[in-house]
Amino acid sequence: MSQTSLKQKKKNETGSRNSKDSLDTEKRKDSEKSGVRLSTQGHSSCRRCLCAAEGTVPLGPCHTIRIYIHMCLLWEQGRQITMIRGSQELSLPKTDSQGYLVRNQWSRTSRSPSTRDPSIDEPRSKSTSLKLPSSSTTSRTSSTSPSQQESLKQLSDRPSPPTPPLPSTPPMPLDSRPPTPPEPYSSSRRSTKMHENPEAWAHGIVRDIRDSTQQRGYPRTPPTEWKPYSQRRSTYSQLDRDCLSELPRQHQQREEEEDDEEAYWASVKTLYEKIPSCSRPRPPKPKNAITIAVSSRALFNMVDGRKIYEEEGLEKYMEYQLNNENVILTPGPAFHFVKALQHVNARLRELYPNEQDLFDIVLMTNNHAQVGVRLINSVNHYGLLIDRFCLTGGKSPIGYLKAYLTNLYLSADSEKVQEAIQEGIASATMFDGAKDMAYCDTQLRVAFDGDAVLFSDESEHIAKEHGLDKFFQHETMFENKPLAQGPLKGFLEDLGRLQKKFYAKDERLLCPIRTYLVTARSAASSGARVLKTLRRWGLEIDEALFLAGAPKGPILVKIRPHIFFDDHMFHIEGAQKLGTITAHVPYGISQKMNN
Repeated sequence: MSQTSLKQKKKNETGSRNSKDSLDTEKRKDSEKSGVRLSTQGHSSCRRCLCAAEGTVPLGPCHTIRIYIHMCLLWEQGRQITMIRGSQELSLPKTDSQGYLVRNQWSRTSRSPSTRDPSIDEPRSKSTSLKLPSSSTTSRTSSTSPSQQESLKQLSDRPSPPTPPLPSTPPMPLDSRPPTPPEPYSSSRRSTKMHENPEAWAHGIVRDIRDSTQQRGYPRTPPTEWKPYSQRRSTYSQLDRDCLSELPRQHQQREEEEDDEEAYWASVKTLYEKIPSCSRPRPPKPKNAITIAVSSRALFNMVDGRKIYEEEGLEKYMEYQLNNENVILTPGPAFHFVKALQHVNARLRELYPNEQDLFDIVLMTNNHAQVGVRLINSVNHYGLLIDRFCLTGGKSPIGYLKAYLTNLYLSADSEKVQEAIQEGIASATMFDGAKDMAYCDTQLRVAFDGDAVLFSDESEHIAKEHGLDKFFQHETMFENKPLAQGPLKGFLEDLGRLQKKFYAKDERLLCPIRTYLVTARSAASSGARVLKTLRRWGLEIDEALFLAGAPKGPILVKIRPHIFFDDHMFHIEGAQKLGTITAHVPYGISQKMNN
């Protein structure tokens, strides 16, 4: 054989050997990428192992060793989890399909899951099929054996399993890319250990993986050192003593804070009680209260405004009131009477906090609503507890008296008082005293005339028609017959009912209500019937003054009542000249004779 043919033969053998080695290398790389480790160590590459990798024939020796390695990895992983849970509660390390530990897929900086799309340069998924040799490699293996070419042809002709489409994910930042698994061992070292002792080789892989895990950031800290029982007991006992020693101090500090808080709220309460708007009690319910309706001219002095109304008309009067709405009105004839009623209410609330049987003052006037601002300012200025107003705008307020459940109506207009008397409502016309008089602020004093005020006017009919002698005989004859009631009898009953509330609390001598009977009757001839009538009614009168026709003015000056009710104008005028505040009751035969 010539030298040229020898060189060509050596060249062909070298090419076949290179093509065989390159083919084995490509097969090993593709099998490792697809999740199956094919190795030629221990035995030569065979068709059986390649078919076992695809699952068409029973498992080959390469796949059997791979399952054994996976079992060792799972056993080691379970042992590590048990140790980690005993010392530290660490999250389970994640592994891929080849058994390699994978780092946390969360970014260290952004703490958000990876959202990067796989690039073209990255390796394909592990589920892809085995990749065939390239065209260059095939051309170099043209001189291989027919059996090898036939096996390669069958592998190339067999259809590859379908590859599932990869889900499209948004691009992932570089910091959040999952770390790559550790590099596989070299083929020479792996082939030697696997050939000599496969079990020792598998345990070596597990040991190396454990070492790489510790290097990759999964440190294991030793469990907490346990202290002896005596040492722990002494520590806890010291802590308990410290806590117990702090308890009295904390308790004392808490008590001091509570005392300071109570003192603060007490001072706040005292401050707000001094303010009229905060200490204002709620008005009683109308169905239980004693309603006293008072007109604006009876409560305040409105003489100037009345003069403008009579001379210049309503428009000028309203303009005057609007221009002077911030000017406080001066007290009128019923002012001191209203103040005394409020004092009685305050005393009753002290003894009976939930008492509803109280005086309720209603401001009843025919003034326009625009005038109400000045009236409200004046009421608040004097601290009067008047919550209910009735401003009728020129219309007579008498029609509202029954709607307000009025027990007594006081006004400066005699015509309206007469209308109220005809409606069956106790009423009186107020007159201010001509002189200033000091009134008691701690006791309500009310003086009544007898006939045509507390009693009916039947006795006056006899006196006017038949004279005084017939009058005395009549009263002696009917001494045991009670007199009929007059218009103010109901108001006296209300006062007596409130007096009994104070008597029940042993407050007879300190009762803030005192009543007087000031009559022109003679005690000897006609006084017995009056007292027996009051006794029959169940009413008590604190003082009974029989004057036998004498003037009443001097006696009233001594009494200094807040209001004196009488049906005769000459008694009203006499008492008014001496400074007594009087209230004329337009009832009885004397009114008809005067008209």
